[in-house]
Amino acid sequence: MSFRLIFAATLCLHACIGVAQEKSKIKFGKITADDFKQKFYSIDSNANAIVIADIGSTEIVGNDKGSFSLEFTKFRRVHIINKNGYDVANVVISLYTGNDGEEELKSLKAVTYTLENGEVVETKLDNKSSVFKDKINKNWVTKKFTFPNIKEGAIIEFQYKIHSDFIFNLQPWKFQGSYPCLWSEYKVGIPEFYRYITLAQGYQPFYIKDETNSRGNYAVSEVNGTQATQRSNFSAGVTDYRWVMKDVPALKEEKYTSTINNHLAQIEFQLAGYAAPFTPKNVMSSWPDACEGLLKDEDFGFQLFRDNGWLGDVVRDAEKGATTELEKARNIFTYVRDNMTCVNHNRIKLEKSLKSVLKTKIGNEAEINLLLTAMLTKAGLTADPVILSTKSHGYTYALYPLLDRFNYVITRLVIDKSNYYLDASHTRLGFNRLEYDAYNGHARVINRNATAIEFYSDSLREVKLCSVIIINDEKGNLTGRMNYAPGFYESYSLRDHIKEKGKDNFFSEIKKQLNADIDIFNPSIDSVDVFEEPLAIHYDFNINSEKEDIRYFNPMLGEGWKENPFKSAERSYPIEMPYTIDETYLLKLDVPEGYITDELPKQIRVKLNEFDDGFFEYLVSESNGVISLRSRICLKRAFYSPEEYDVLREFFNLVVKKHNEQIVFKKKK
Repeated sequence: MSFRLIFAATLCLHACIGVAQEKSKIKFGKITADDFKQKFYSIDSNANAIVIADIGSTEIVGNDKGSFSLEFTKFRRVHIINKNGYDVANVVISLYTGNDGEEELKSLKAVTYTLENGEVVETKLDNKSSVFKDKINKNWVTKKFTFPNIKEGAIIEFQYKIHSDFIFNLQPWKFQGSYPCLWSEYKVGIPEFYRYITLAQGYQPFYIKDETNSRGNYAVSEVNGTQATQRSNFSAGVTDYRWVMKDVPALKEEKYTSTINNHLAQIEFQLAGYAAPFTPKNVMSSWPDACEGLLKDEDFGFQLFRDNGWLGDVVRDAEKGATTELEKARNIFTYVRDNMTCVNHNRIKLEKSLKSVLKTKIGNEAEINLLLTAMLTKAGLTADPVILSTKSHGYTYALYPLLDRFNYVITRLVIDKSNYYLDASHTRLGFNRLEYDAYNGHARVINRNATAIEFYSDSLREVKLCSVIIINDEKGNLTGRMNYAPGFYESYSLRDHIKEKGKDNFFSEIKKQLNADIDIFNPSIDSVDVFEEPLAIHYDFNINSEKEDIRYFNPMLGEGWKENPFKSAERSYPIEMPYTIDETYLLKLDVPEGYITDELPKQIRVKLNEFDDGFFEYLVSESNGVISLRSRICLKRAFYSPEEYDVLREFFNLVVKKHNEQIVFKKKK
């Protein structure tokens, strides 16, 4: 496993000595007037709500179906400090559903407590009229409710059980969320006849981490048709786990975050295998076994290798007389990209046949890229599907084939031992280009070798160059020329803007960003339809400013950093930028006619750190009435640990400060 995933998935596992037996004193329904006295909490005096206690447990019990079930219990109490914390009163409970039924929500109780005239008043949730059910997809439904009578200062609490016959769906536990939590506890008892893998992540230390062994008694029954019910009672070894976190700070999403779910302190479980009284077997397969299963799956790989004679004519048309393998691949990719419309970018399975996708020209990203894979294969090229997880979906685990962690399919093409990664589901994405959201670590080629690959943002370099020349014209006014070459990903975004709103609107937006006193003319954009290349943007402009005694001029002309993206005083999880950056801004500026330079910004050169991972230079000088400026920001890494946050924050403080400094001109006497 790579350093990043270790960093993101590791929890401090040290329990405090002497606190193993400590328990929360918070109990459902035990509310007094004293509980309302506290108006703010030391853990976060600015919090809009505080989770007083969040306590859960899972027990594995025998059922009447000849097997075992999960009994999950959850209790939570929250103090709402002000109206900005009202959203905590909206509760969503997820329930798994499958061919064998649906998880059952039982014993739901929810109460709002308010203090009126010194007395505690209870308002109970009406379960019959106020709990609503929504179907999310074929495997998940939700039960939703909102607490009644919500007011500032109210205390709310709920308690419920979930009965589940889906033994693989051992409930995860989030110790951390968008509000601070004073006490978060989860207990699980796992009998020796089940094996689960525990997956932990986050950066908060455990207050308590206990593991004890005991014996448990189990009763299992089963009705065999018209025959008598068979019953079995036995005992087995049980490992009881208890995890507690105390005074857990809120974790809110900040800029340059893949998804906040990657960094919340939590524990998840994956069923790995069975032991006696079951027939011993492993449930969790290896990566080669998982890939073999996907290749045989009718909703994934099976359609790639079946009799695809119907693709012959389409592939020949798409090739367009190409003579080399690379030309064939480019033409087929372009055909699929330009003729298909993607309606969902969050799938790893087919929802209809590839033949239907081709006929309707509509599909999800998995269907479109699996069609691309099939067409490349039909053309005699070496192509395989690749599954990955986008940044917004979360990290995957290289060690375990947990397929629900993946949400995206692309195509790997191999020509002359060179790999090309293709995504035909985006209309303006070039050949061998992926959106930066795909660069999220571990991915897997679905082939016989189950080849592991890594996509990291550090491998993406976004190079931007802006060059400006401003001179005095024959009338003594400033006129200039802008040449702007944005990086690939900025170009990709700008193409969408231009396609949607047009070039005229694009340059109108530029004029607004510059200054109302600047007129733009002779605008042009090169390479709009060459999707593999960055754009080239050009325009001329006039500066129409009053010739006052003192003139202020920002030499960055709207191209500078206007604010620091790192606003928080501290950060407890990594900084995940979409790519490395290399931004250069060059300016040649005539001193306005009739003026002299009264003040120039000071020059600076600074390094990000001692390891030369980045630098910022701002070099400005004047010679013979011409001012020259060079600003360059270079960050050679996209991923930074929380310990590096202060350095990055101060680095960009300096960048913003320099980019907002002005040149001062004074009229000649």
